[in-house]
Amino acid sequence: MEVRSCKTCKRLFNYIAGPVRCPACSAELEKKFQKVKLYIWDHKTAPLQEIAEANQVSVAQLRQWVREERLCFSDDSPVGLECEVCGATIKTGRYCDKCKGKLTNNLMNALSKEAGPAKKDISDPKSRMRSL
Repeated sequence: MEVRSCKTCKRLFNYIAGPVRCPACSAELEKKFQKVKLYIWDHKTAPLQEIAEANQVSVAQLRQWVREERLCFSDDSPVGLECEVCGATIKTGRYCDKCKGKLTNNLMNALSKEAGPAKKDISDPKSRMRSL
């Protein structure tokens, strides 16, 4: 463990992992998240700015929660973010379903190529098994 200064309130605390926030600020942020979640449930068509103002949260924090897939907006909501790859409008996360599929396929192909069995050329006399 190391001692760090909370980026929100500047108090010192024992840092273990994750964002550099003290337990008190993390708990406060979690309370705000729960409040935002309930607000969105009751006001499904509210824009981001209205949600931020009604809950005393920054728009950047709302976007972060959406990117982390902690918040998801309905299809009739005017809120939409851009996919980081193609720019399509999405309601949660960082990538649209099409780009997620492409990224998954690329990763699976890379893993299968890397994990494939190494083929040896047995016609080469140096690669043959020897016994004493």
